[in-house]
Amino acid sequence: MYKKQMVFQKITCLFCVISSAMMAIYSLGILTDIYDSFYSTMTNPNDLTDTKVPGSIIYYDMQGFNKLFLYFSIGLILLSCLLYLTNTNVRRKYYVGNYVSTIIYAVAALFVSIWSHVQISGFKKQFLTTVDFAALEEFAKLWKKTYSESTFWFDLHYFVGGLVILSAILLVINLFWKRKMMAEEDRLIEEGKEALA
Repeated sequence: MYKKQMVFQKITCLFCVISSAMMAIYSLGILTDIYDSFYSTMTNPNDLTDTKVPGSIIYYDMQGFNKLFLYFSIGLILLSCLLYLTNTNVRRKYYVGNYVSTIIYAVAALFVSIWSHVQISGFKKQFLTTVDFAALEEFAKLWKKTYSESTFWFDLHYFVGGLVILSAILLVINLFWKRKMMAEEDRLIEEGKEALA
């Protein structure tokens, strides 16, 4: 049973790193379609209301969020690496550092996932309700620019955020499983001592 738990532990820690990295990559790509479609529609950076496509200001509205999202994602990668610095992936018995790194990562992963979901859902709604797609299509044809009504990059956050939440859940499950195994090991050691006495 201990062997299964140790394998699960290694896989879980690796999954935390991979899912955090995927979130960082996603944060770099989320504005891809928005940039391609809207950046060139605003020719006056000093007056963002001067645009050929009403609603294109969403590109600038998302800048602050996107920057913070990238920072949070990088922070999540660093916290997942903390699991390795504390040997959480291979340690037979957990110590304070292992509990701390596990809890910090799990809380941060849940926070970033929920926060980004709320933000991205709001921007998706703004995209669908404020953008004049007829004007965007006309502009795209005239200037041979990208035209897209797709919400793919907005919707992708369900998958990426879901992976990060899953990694946090698996890490917490591993923590409870580890505590149970440690308690069982301590009990067997105590029984062995009593039998020798």
